[in-house]
Amino acid sequence: MELTWWGHATCTVEDSRIRVLTDPLFVRRLAHLRRRRGAVPPPEAWRADVALVSHLHADHLHVPSLARLAPGTRLLVPRGARRAVPGLRRLRHLELTEVAPGDETTVGDLRIRAVPARHDGRRLPVGRHRAPALGYVVEGEARTYFAGDTGLFDGMEQEVGPVDVALLPVGGWGPYLGAEHLDAGRAAEALARLAPRTAVPVHYGTYWPIGMDAVRPHEFHTPGEEFVRLSELRAPGVAVHLLGHGESVRVEVAR
Repeated sequence: MELTWWGHATCTVEDSRIRVLTDPLFVRRLAHLRRRRGAVPPPEAWRADVALVSHLHADHLHVPSLARLAPGTRLLVPRGARRAVPGLRRLRHLELTEVAPGDETTVGDLRIRAVPARHDGRRLPVGRHRAPALGYVVEGEARTYFAGDTGLFDGMEQEVGPVDVALLPVGGWGPYLGAEHLDAGRAAEALARLAPRTAVPVHYGTYWPIGMDAVRPHEFHTPGEEFVRLSELRAPGVAVHLLGHGESVRVEVAR
């Protein structure tokens, strides 16, 4: 199976001849955020058999980016998303399914299971309807965990279950992260709990608020390298691949 990181939380997971796309975001600017590193993902990145949306924040559920997906693409979103994000109703060319933790969906030879996340799932800043924040476990030739946005939570390893690969957020799009996010240190702790064979850090070093380039710039530039360093200390048996934007890694999984 092969993983490609396009920037922020957008990845392609190719497993069992199925292309899975996570949290598609295909723009140079989003509100007050500007893409500072990496090119906007090319049309190749828009190709998917199924797209997974982890939660309703606009940098994870971006309706114009979802609109670029081909007709017939499966789209999994948190339960309550249609009500909270009316723009989803315009995406009639996609096969949309709402899911909650524990729900399973089959796409070809893949089984996709929604798992809990510790994160505010509302459509901010004024979202009235709550929807769960999710992670997903994609099981085919490998078991791949896409964490979305989450903090550490009790029972994480039991809820996620045994996995071969973990796509973990290690930063964010601003100079400060709250407890409902993983920074490099908390992501390394999550890695120690989950104990996959392979990990790829995501959700860092892509978007940053306009006009704030000089505010805590290390929070933009260093989370990936810091995650690699801390993972060597806390989870030395895990192979961590630090990808650049648009780079891929092929993962061999022995069952």
